Amino acid sequence: MENFDLISLLIGLVIGAFLYTIKGFFTSRAHKKELAEYKGHLATQMKITQEGTKNITDESERLKKENENLRITVKTLGQKPGRNELRLLNIYDSALRKMMLKAPGFAQGWELSMQEAEKEYEDNDIGLKTVVKRVFGPSITHKKANEDIIDDSK
Repeated sequence: MENFDLISLLIGLVIGAFLYTIKGFFTSRAHKKELAEYKGHLATQMKITQEGTKNITDESERLKKENENLRITVKTLGQKPGRNELRLLNIYDSALRKMMLKAPGFAQGWELSMQEAEKEYEDNDIGLKTVVKRVFGPSITHKKANEDIIDDSK
């Protein structure tokens, strides 16, 4: 009977080891399958990230080129004739506005002079002076203005 108990114990151990090996095989297979899925997900994620990074890099390079082209265009446009004068005009305008705030006596005289100059400019654009200037040229209108100044001084 002892032999039988020993044999049944050994058979039980062998069957247990066999079942444990089969269970380990299936568990290992399941883990390998899961690992393969994770590798697939990781590869997909890396591909997406790579494409996104490539797109961002390409967009960055394109924007850098566009920025450089725009900088060159602005520089070129700034050097066209009349741009420096327009820039200087804006600087003078800003300086005059600041001076009017800081020097009250200057502001009244300046505003009167500005109103007179604006009225004269509008008269030149609308009135008879413009027609005369177109027909005879600017020299006649300047002579007439000089004669008016001489007559006023007498």
